Amino acid sequence: MLKLNRILAVALFAIVACVGSLMADPPAAKPYPTPNVYPLSWQLKFEHGLPKRIVVDVPGEKGPQAYWYMTYLVTNKTDREQMWLPTIEFLTEDGRVIQSDGKDIPGKVFDAIKERERKPLMEPATKVSGTIRIGDAEAKESVAIWAEPTPRLGHFSIFVSGLSGEVRQFKKVDGNLIELKTGAEFKEAGKNLVILRKTLQLNFFINGDDVYPGEDVVNENAESWVMR
Repeated sequence: MLKLNRILAVALFAIVACVGSLMADPPAAKPYPTPNVYPLSWQLKFEHGLPKRIVVDVPGEKGPQAYWYMTYLVTNKTDREQMWLPTIEFLTEDGRVIQSDGKDIPGKVFDAIKERERKPLMEPATKVSGTIRIGDAEAKESVAIWAEPTPRLGHFSIFVSGLSGEVRQFKKVDGNLIELKTGAEFKEAGKNLVILRKTLQLNFFINGDDVYPGEDVVNENAESWVMR
């Protein structure tokens, strides 16, 4: 009887230990897809300035309006012409995503930025989209512009897509992404299809407050490539 009790005690201890282990270490979530370490497709060279604030008197508005902008230069260093069809988005600290150069950005804002930056070759984003020929002489110079989302930005990121031809397709199943390998899988995915593109993520931080907006230093943190 004593031996049986000892066996039961050992078995109970094993069960409790197993349950405790499961509670202490829940299954880890599958990692989000990341770009390949080595480029799988063409990639354009992207150079940019720090984001800056500008205040412009806009016709029809009661007073001067504040905007943020980032100048950039895109160069095709590949072995053939490429299409530059960018999407440049501003991610605020509270999770809002704002696309650049929306219809709410008057042309006068671009003119004011071009004059301030003294960049005679700078063109609006709508004019630089399209084919980029090979070489430094064919580089496209432009600026991404956003209406100021809030006087106090803190941490924020800018995502630039259209710089790479690396694209991956996934099917969403129970909250997880399963990569599709064949055309048949792609067709079967239907409404659960998720397409991710290699995107450049630029991270910034302003260590200040909204008392003197636009006067605090914009600090650039590490940038990275992500699938988005």
